[in-house]
Amino acid sequence: MPHTESVPLGVRVSSDIEHRPNRPTPYRARVRWFDPVTKRRKSLSAGKDTYDQAEEWVNGILKAAQAGIAPNVATMSLAEYGTTNMDLALRGLELKTLDPYLAGWRRRVIPALGHFPVRMITNGAVDRTVHGWIADEHSRSTVKNSLAVLVRVMEQAVRDGLITVNPARVTGWQREYKQAEDELDNPRALALPNWHTLLRLAQALVDRSHGHYAGWGEVVIFAAATAARIGEVSGVRVSDIDTRTWIWTVRRQTTPAPGGLTDKNTKGKRARQVPLIEEIRPLIAERILAAGPDPHARLFTGPRGGRISTAVLRDATHWDNVVTSLGHEHLRRHDLRHTGLTWFADAGVPAHVLRKIAGHGSLLTTQRYLHPDMSQITHAGTSLTAHLNPIRTPLTLTVQPAPGPRR
Repeated sequence: MPHTESVPLGVRVSSDIEHRPNRPTPYRARVRWFDPVTKRRKSLSAGKDTYDQAEEWVNGILKAAQAGIAPNVATMSLAEYGTTNMDLALRGLELKTLDPYLAGWRRRVIPALGHFPVRMITNGAVDRTVHGWIADEHSRSTVKNSLAVLVRVMEQAVRDGLITVNPARVTGWQREYKQAEDELDNPRALALPNWHTLLRLAQALVDRSHGHYAGWGEVVIFAAATAARIGEVSGVRVSDIDTRTWIWTVRRQTTPAPGGLTDKNTKGKRARQVPLIEEIRPLIAERILAAGPDPHARLFTGPRGGRISTAVLRDATHWDNVVTSLGHEHLRRHDLRHTGLTWFADAGVPAHVLRKIAGHGSLLTTQRYLHPDMSQITHAGTSLTAHLNPIRTPLTLTVQPAPGPRR
């Protein structure tokens, strides 16, 4: 279906939609135009599932062209747009501000949103991204700088006419950050109470998922039993599991990146060892058998063999609805890690060992999981007394008579 649209600046954009049966995306939407600078004819195309989607894509290109925006710019990803326009976006900033802004752009904004076209980034997408940074325990200043550079780049996109409203101007994240800080001060409050509750949650998530995929429940159980992040569970390879000692060496995690999910080093940038308790060993053995002979095969995948992220798990299992129905409306995927660390602490694992299992940089973080039991503190004092006095003897006090009145 051909179509031609005249636009300002002497640019003429033509478009067509072609139906190509037996293709994964059978409707190809295409636009052509002459570049007013190079005088060369250019084209841009995209495959879509339905005719309506293809027509929507074309209309978006034509609308941008009417504002004087070339089609290749209208479909530019955030990463490409930022590279091209960063100097304009950050003009006027002091040098001491540039470094943290650019670090936030490289390390957080690009991995999370860089692969999206600028025109496709919504307020909701930014809001979920900021929430993810907070959940990953980034500092308040880190979140602030990362969001600030995104705001500036998107503001430049507004000035260029690429978008009409800056979607990065999200509100309320400081309040959410304060809530997250309060929760981290008492992470025990976020833990599931017992093993039975965990199994019940895992089964409910499987029941709500499409096709009742058992792998979702296995991911949840494994994450809680090992006090691991969902990204770390996704990153497990067969070779990471030692079935002789039943130790998992945590080496990588799955995170968002341009073009989709990718694997990178753990948050602490170093490997750590985690014990695999008896309750999950049959599950692990079955996963290893299903993975086949390849030692680099993933232990946990989605129903189509893809990587898993916390967002994928949430959407596939209708997480929010399930946890609310079970009476755990505030439970997040990251709270499975809080659950495991709380259970380890209650089992009497010493703080310095728990710190190694968790991969915490600071012992103060680990100590938040220790049970504030006053009887244990009292018992510690009694133990020290017994240590200092191997042979207990009655303690006698010599009472001096009170002095008489002075004459």
